[in-house]
Amino acid sequence: MRKIKLIIAYDGTNYSGWQRQNNAITVEEVVTKAVKSVFQKEIEVVGASRTDAGVHAYGQVATISIESELSTEKIIGAINAYMPEDIRIHEIEEVPEDFHPRFAAKMKTYEYTIVNNTYLMPQKRLYAHFMRRKLDVVLMQAGANHLIGEHDFKSFCSIKTSSNSTVRTIYDINVKKVDDTIIIQVTGNAFLYNMIRIIAGTLIEVGYGRLVPDDVKFILEQCDRQKARKTAPAKGLTLMKIEY
Repeated sequence: MRKIKLIIAYDGTNYSGWQRQNNAITVEEVVTKAVKSVFQKEIEVVGASRTDAGVHAYGQVATISIESELSTEKIIGAINAYMPEDIRIHEIEEVPEDFHPRFAAKMKTYEYTIVNNTYLMPQKRLYAHFMRRKLDVVLMQAGANHLIGEHDFKSFCSIKTSSNSTVRTIYDINVKKVDDTIIIQVTGNAFLYNMIRIIAGTLIEVGYGRLVPDDVKFILEQCDRQKARKTAPAKGLTLMKIEY
């Protein structure tokens, strides 16, 4: 038996997230069907991150266990041939049998993208949150700095979270602007349900001046979802990479 690690990119616009569901089309379902078409049998696809509906990815990681002698080069081409254009495997490698894409992950990096302009170019409409009023990136970064380190992020997760603990570690968070695009890049050991999107929604309020940077520290310390701001839309979020 061989365990194969897949690095998958997808446009999440038309999918109800990664994880399989009974009444909606998901990325995991499409990948699983493509794998079945190649190997002519049911093979479990195990993903690393359960991205939400509408969220995109460049670096989702998944594994399959197969008995085939096909080379990795032929496997990647064969699976991609059965998938729609909005999902692609772009890297592949054989890994030890005990490798688990979720439990072995050490760091994940997400980016939240905001177009801050008087208009939104059509080509960006599916991949960024549009904000017309000018945001202050310096203030947003000052607020974001309070989130670095190990904290209880209960204020920054959905009340629907199923995690036993809301303690997580953010290793780095950077807010940068290139032309009219603001990118909030967050690297951490793991993330709670809607955590990045709630952080983005709160930092937007700091950028507007409705909150001051120190308010982020106060919100964090309260461990109360009601203290943070709105959850930013899913389309601005992209899973960039997972490190092992």
